[in-house]
Formats: sequence, structure tokens, C-alpha cells
Amino acid sequence: MEEDIKKSLEVLRNGGLILYPTDTVWGIGCDATNAEAVAKVYALKQRDDSKSLIVLFDTVQRVQGYVERMPDVAYDMIDLADHPLTVILDGAKNMATNLVAADGSVGIRVTNEKFSHELCSRFRKPLVSTSANISGQPSAAIYSEISQAIIDGVDYVVKYRQDDNTKKKPSSIVKLGSNGLVKIIRE
Repeated sequence: MEEDIKKSLEVLRNGGLILYPTDTVWGIGCDATNAEAVAKVYALKQRDDSKSLIVLFDTVQRVQGYVERMPDVAYDMIDLADHPLTVILDGAKNMATNLVAADGSVGIRVTNEKFSHELCSRFRKPLVSTSANISGQPSAAIYSEISQAIIDGVDYVVKYRQDDNTKKKPSSIVKLGSNGLVKIIRE
């Protein structure tokens, strides 16, 4: 795992893309503060850039530097979640503008999975985490389900957990509006 972390960090710091295991499905990742890297993700996925991407963090405290305000309920939801939870928050800041939704919101997830947590911790910035598939195709729950086009389109493929056939589900998604709105997007 250590070699994968080192190589991933090098690629991320140079604006490249990685293919890596997360707390949910396999993901395509890049530096969430680098607009050129984010544009590469959209191009690889053949995805309209009006659809925002999820961003991973290692701690809820780090999220505070990337949103205007964390509602108290967000802390509680993240702390109490018994499976991966993406929270959409208003007031994204300090991220690539092409990553943020038109309404200024961003989807964040605090990961506890060993590899993605360690990578986020050592990168010290938010990390894009979008499913490793062409837009409209099924998400890759395990490595063997990832298309060759995606594998060939990234700068580094993490070896850690490639042989793990445990199928994980995408995260639940909840939108927390600054006006107190709570909306379940995906259970």
C-alpha cells in the first residue's frame, strides 16, 4: 500500500489522474483544487461538466476550509453514519470552479477506508472521487468491472485491493441547504 500512496501522491501533485479504491466503488481521482485535472476527469468520463463531482476528505475538520459554513447537523450526520455518506453543502470555496455545482454547492464525503483515508491525509487537500466508469455506464464496484478505456485514461492505477471482490455500494447522498433544507438524494 505504501508504494501506491507514494506514486498516487506524485501523480496528484503533478495534475494527473489516479484510479483507486474508495470506501464505496472504485474511483477516478485528482486534486480537487486543480481545474485542469478536474477537466481531465470530465473528459475521461465523457461527462457533462455541469454535473458536479464528489470530493473526499480524511477528516471533517479539513472540510471546513472548503465550504463557507458547516451546518451543525452535517457534523452529526457524518459522525453517526453507519455506511458511506455524501453530504452536499452550499458555499464551496478553495476548490476548482469546474468542480462546484452551478448553485455553489459541493458533495463531500469523509472516508474511513484505509487507502483513501491515508491518501487524503497525506495529500492534505480534497480529492475528487467519481465512479470509475464512462458516464451513463454502471459503476465499477470491483476492479475487474472497470473498462479498459478508464484504465488507459488515468496516469496511475493503484494495485491495492485489485483482487478484493467485495462489492460495495455507492454512498447515500443528502443535500443540506444553508436555509435548513434537508433533502435525501440517494439512500
